[in-house]
Amino acid sequence: MITTYTKEEFINLPKEKTAFNSKQINTVKQIINDVQLRQDDALREYTLLFDKVDIENFKISQDQIDVAYQTCDPLLRQDLEIAFQNILSYHEQQRQKGYQISLDDDSYIGQLIRPIERVGIYVPGGTAAYPSTVLMNAAPAIIAGVKEIAMISPPTTNKTIAPIILVAAKIAGINEIYQIGGAQGIAALAYGTPSIPKVNKIVGPGNIYVALAKREVYGTVGIDMIAGPSEIMIYADESSNPRFIAADLLSQAEHDILARPLLVTTSPIIIPLVQEELSKQLAQLSRQQIAIQSLRDYGAIILVDNEAEAIEMINRVAPEHLELLQQNPEKSIPQIQNAGAIFVGPYSPEPLGDYMAGPNHTLPTSGTATFSSALSVGDFITKTSVISYSKARLYQAKDRIVRIATKEGLTAHANAISVRYTNENE
Repeated sequence: MITTYTKEEFINLPKEKTAFNSKQINTVKQIINDVQLRQDDALREYTLLFDKVDIENFKISQDQIDVAYQTCDPLLRQDLEIAFQNILSYHEQQRQKGYQISLDDDSYIGQLIRPIERVGIYVPGGTAAYPSTVLMNAAPAIIAGVKEIAMISPPTTNKTIAPIILVAAKIAGINEIYQIGGAQGIAALAYGTPSIPKVNKIVGPGNIYVALAKREVYGTVGIDMIAGPSEIMIYADESSNPRFIAADLLSQAEHDILARPLLVTTSPIIIPLVQEELSKQLAQLSRQQIAIQSLRDYGAIILVDNEAEAIEMINRVAPEHLELLQQNPEKSIPQIQNAGAIFVGPYSPEPLGDYMAGPNHTLPTSGTATFSSALSVGDFITKTSVISYSKARLYQAKDRIVRIATKEGLTAHANAISVRYTNENE
């Protein structure tokens, strides 16, 4: 079901092929170009083609949002409200302030922090509805002070968005919502149409066409990241609970047939116990076939000799989610350089982070944790430098600037300094 490798065997496995192929790339480019050219007409045609829904009005009404909220199970609604408060509280600590450094004679340098004015959130639809995606993407934007948040999600067959998505949007205070998905939805956010005003940045996960569309429009707008399939890596030893390990591997395997569930362990004894638990627990899953294919095609158990090798494998893989289920897990944290999020101990399973703990669940995938981080308040701000020099202070620096500029061959740069101190300007 899930193959076991030595460290060397795993390292020498063929590298995974890119998730994108030329046909998909060309399809996305065509869709984006068509939306730019034909705007709402193109959006309607692609929605009918891909979602089998004939949409006249893309915007979800306030009445639709309110009805979804009022008819939602009160306990589920309360769960989402508590989760949102936890997410807000965590991200509140990420607020950034500008600063000013005073120099001599009223000169100063500094930095301004400004929220991005308008942001678009993509929320996946289709096989499942994810209210947690709404909350996780909205909270840091709200803390950052973003004034306008627009949300898009694929339509259902009754010409609306999954009600639970609308409930989460109302909890987050989002009332600009459009029933549009796919690459065409990303194009609408990036370039604008008569029905959907353009945004400055697009965040949120989606399928391969959404990811490709985000990559294509980057530069016209900002994006958070190009997310790949979900992944988890669990570090376990002989003290770890096989039942917990199997459950947590499956919690990621059920996401997608491309999801990557990995176990690195120093204990050969625990491997057959985990395999047995996987078989037992798979029988109870609603997305059993997806999980089976994920385990078979992308799952791996990596048997290593010691903790140092386990840490080496963790840092090499740079997993999106890392669970430390070994004895004394806290002592390993300082050695972990590359991971999107770390879940410490047997009672901090990955779904805790998905829904309730507070840290963001939009995380770097496919090894990108070596250079990128979880979605945060910092993703929704701009930083602007400010420089204010007096005539006297610039005079003190002018010769140095002129020498450097001249050395670089940029004589106009040098002149822009020296011209301020010529006789004509005195």
